[in-house]
Amino acid sequence: MTKPAILVFAYHDMGYECLQALIQNDEYIMAVITHKDDPGEEIWFKAVAKLAAKYDIPVHAPESVNSPDWIAKIRSWAPDLILSFSYRNMIAEETLGVPRLGAFNMHGSLLPKYRGHDPINRAILNGEKQTGVTLHHMVKLAAAGDIVDQEAVPIGKEDTAQEVFGKCAKAARLVLERRLDALTAGTAPRRIQDESQATSFGRLRPEDERIDWTASADSICNLVRALTQPFPGAFTEADGRKMLIWWATPKGPAKGTPGEVLSLDPLLVATGNGSLEIINMEWEETGEGDASAEEPELKVGQVLGK
Repeated sequence: MTKPAILVFAYHDMGYECLQALIQNDEYIMAVITHKDDPGEEIWFKAVAKLAAKYDIPVHAPESVNSPDWIAKIRSWAPDLILSFSYRNMIAEETLGVPRLGAFNMHGSLLPKYRGHDPINRAILNGEKQTGVTLHHMVKLAAAGDIVDQEAVPIGKEDTAQEVFGKCAKAARLVLERRLDALTAGTAPRRIQDESQATSFGRLRPEDERIDWTASADSICNLVRALTQPFPGAFTEADGRKMLIWWATPKGPAKGTPGEVLSLDPLLVATGNGSLEIINMEWEETGEGDASAEEPELKVGQVLGK
């Protein structure tokens, strides 16, 4: 029996894991559409393009997959099935209607929660104790299609975004392998999303990375975990200099103005609720280092964020 022709849109670790699962299951992957790496982004994840090339699968990285030329090209290819894993751009509705078996996406949250951009970072930032992945039918609106399957992923108290990305990539592969026969047979189940439970977030912006010292120590730690390396980092200012905070831990009650430096060794800062010990920080122009009393730029009583 001839296997259906699958057109894969993929990037990042989730894309790599799911593409690898398709390859190992000997599926017919007619092509992979991915992204060119952004020279301004730290590329810490596995390369989908290299994996595809290793198995002689055609790889394309168009500037816009929704241009008239690309929509026509995909229509001419006539894929039986479209699968998308961590592909960063919306796919035109005209393209979604091409495959006879449908078009499906793997989203990095337990839909309908955390639709939109950066769902894993957002979940950590918001102090969630779990997130997950959802395989869903693709429709015109992002992450709004009927659910095929989901897998929950725990978020540990000290998990970073990179660690949760890794967990979600493994969970995505598990879901894909569990539903692959149904996808290729055209019998994927459908469960309508509960719109009353839906939440959606935009892409994290540079201003979202700024620490609000009036927030609780726990909330600030969540921001740090969500943005620590290899992401841009949570930051504050000290005398006009930008300080990136890569790791911190909440401490007990504190008497002081939010943002006030309470001690230098350890480096303790007052927050809106409790104090924060800064374990690892970096002055943007100098480089990373442990936070300690040896850092001459800070003084007890100084208020950060000004």
